[in-house]
Amino acid sequence: MTGYHPATVAELVPYPFARLLTRALSQIETEQSIFHLPQKKMVRGLPGKDLSVNFHGHTASSPLGPAAGPHSQLAQNIVLSFLGGGRIFELKTVQIMDRLQIPRPCIDAETIGYNVEWSQELTLEQSLEEYVKASMLVEILIASGKLDLDPGFDRVVFDMSVGYDLAGIQSERVRAFLGGMMDAKEVVERLRRQIPSELSQYRDLEFRTRLSDTLTLSTFHGCPPGEIERITAFLLEEVGLHCIVKLNPTLLGKSEVRRLLNEVLGYADHAPDEAFEKDASWEQAVALVGRLGDKADKLGRGFGVKFSNTLIVQNERSFFPPSEKVMYLSGQPLHVLAMSLVGRFRDTFGDRFPISFSAGIDAKNFPDAVCLGLVPVTVCTDLLRTGGYARLDGYFRELGVRMDAVQARTIEDLVVRGRGNAELTLSRAGGGENAACRRALADGGDLRATAGSELWARWVSEAKLKNTRDYLEQLLVDARYTRAANNKSPKKVGSLLVFFDCLTCDKCVPVCPNDANFTFELPRQVIPIEKAVRDASGSFQIRCEGQLSVEKKHQLANFADFCNECGNCDVFCPEDGGPYLLKPRFFGSREQFELHRSRDGFFVEKTEAGFAVLARFRGQDFSATFEDGFARYRGEGFDLACAEAEPADGLSGTASGEVDLTYLRLMALLGRSVLEQSGVSYVSV
Repeated sequence: MTGYHPATVAELVPYPFARLLTRALSQIETEQSIFHLPQKKMVRGLPGKDLSVNFHGHTASSPLGPAAGPHSQLAQNIVLSFLGGGRIFELKTVQIMDRLQIPRPCIDAETIGYNVEWSQELTLEQSLEEYVKASMLVEILIASGKLDLDPGFDRVVFDMSVGYDLAGIQSERVRAFLGGMMDAKEVVERLRRQIPSELSQYRDLEFRTRLSDTLTLSTFHGCPPGEIERITAFLLEEVGLHCIVKLNPTLLGKSEVRRLLNEVLGYADHAPDEAFEKDASWEQAVALVGRLGDKADKLGRGFGVKFSNTLIVQNERSFFPPSEKVMYLSGQPLHVLAMSLVGRFRDTFGDRFPISFSAGIDAKNFPDAVCLGLVPVTVCTDLLRTGGYARLDGYFRELGVRMDAVQARTIEDLVVRGRGNAELTLSRAGGGENAACRRALADGGDLRATAGSELWARWVSEAKLKNTRDYLEQLLVDARYTRAANNKSPKKVGSLLVFFDCLTCDKCVPVCPNDANFTFELPRQVIPIEKAVRDASGSFQIRCEGQLSVEKKHQLANFADFCNECGNCDVFCPEDGGPYLLKPRFFGSREQFELHRSRDGFFVEKTEAGFAVLARFRGQDFSATFEDGFARYRGEGFDLACAEAEPADGLSGTASGEVDLTYLRLMALLGRSVLEQSGVSYVSV
């Protein structure tokens, strides 16, 4: 990996709703994909199976979703998760401090998962609009009939995530965000009017306006337990939300965290003492959960917990800026820590409280997490790896295999049958003498209908508890969570990434959580490196200094508006340098191009007779228009006209010094290629 680089902080820029919608519907027609996810990798459900779950009074068509993080921030993130089968979206955590300077790069999934990212990258107002855009896009895609979803596989739940402190959450702007999510009519109607006329059949859809009434509280590491309790009480009582409290792995205690992480699993990462000093102890957490649960019951609200937040460890990786003294661990080792907490929590509370889960989830352990009755099961680190959102298809294939193996038709059916504990847990539920239930077990009958609602509820609860104990016992001796099984870095070939041409493996496209990297086609050619200078007679003399070869038609580029320079594409690129740094960078608007003056790149737009390009090379600005085979080329100290194909021929205009014609050739080549490509991109749309 390239590692830390002192760059200007890149900012995410939401894409206009109309263009996002147009691209999604155009792309599925022309390319059989949406936002680079192939149609064959979109999850339509599992035929003959009901994967629905209850989430605080709402029905979702599957228990899977993205964790609050890089995959649930922009509208296209959420749509991609939906296309991958996610149905409970834990939205990116927002807070009152919404204009933070986040260090870059910030995500390192080279082996397990580390990050130094802190909270959201959009303003509260932008976040609200992105979530409404995502909801409307999902509804339009469903209504289009182009997804071919199984019956009933279209029910989604949006779960808000809010952080920081009580004062921030009580502030006018955060209250406005919460209110907007609970009643988004104003935003919905504004976006409805932006639906293009050619897609007017979707303007009359009854878009939902109550996007969410559930919230996962994600306070920062070190938040005092009293503050967590006050925030949750406020959200339950004053805002009227169902609440989930995300808890930290430090609840296991210093000695147990270090024993599991360093001794059992073999990782060298050090969880410093300060990571435990301000966090709640186990005893404090048990007490506050009990009190909040009682309060929620009295108010008629849902209440649950989530395991777990990331683990603070010392930053000993050169990939991150040296200013960051700590980083946040996720992935495989966190799975063991978080599941240990699930076990301890259920030993204390039984099945009283629903548990949301996020830590090291992948295709192989997803069915196990579902067997434990965890809702939702959310994922982040695994989606940062090769394949990106397309990896979710494997989650459902594995889930289907597990359900078929035990003749389970529903998720609760799988909880009871999935780990071979059905008869034992039936007895513990008080139904051991129920011959009808035992027959239904033997012949694959309908257990819920046979048991009746009361016995079935007890049976499912007992199965959750037994499955948790069994899975945890298995987990602690499973070698695939150890450092030895997770210390292999993505392959690097030793070559340096350059502007044009690369291995064209396209790994950088799906690993970007924001869909910022894209491909386009270039004609193979040799580009002369030419400089023009006016001689004493006033004529232009051309000096050739070499040539630049484009040897491959297939090229890679970066859409700057969606790139926050997290660095993840660099991790998985076989070459060194980072696609987000070295490949052609395109801005979505003239405003963004001009705003980020320290970043090289291009802005391309169509004109009535051709197209125009703004470009920045090595910090210098250039502009060019191309119409009817001719070019107008401008930059500091020059204003020239020439033929587009051969700028050196017939060159005219003013120039106070030497002019690099190579840049003009590149602007013509790139502008024409991205606008006229056969595929659909954020630039061409």
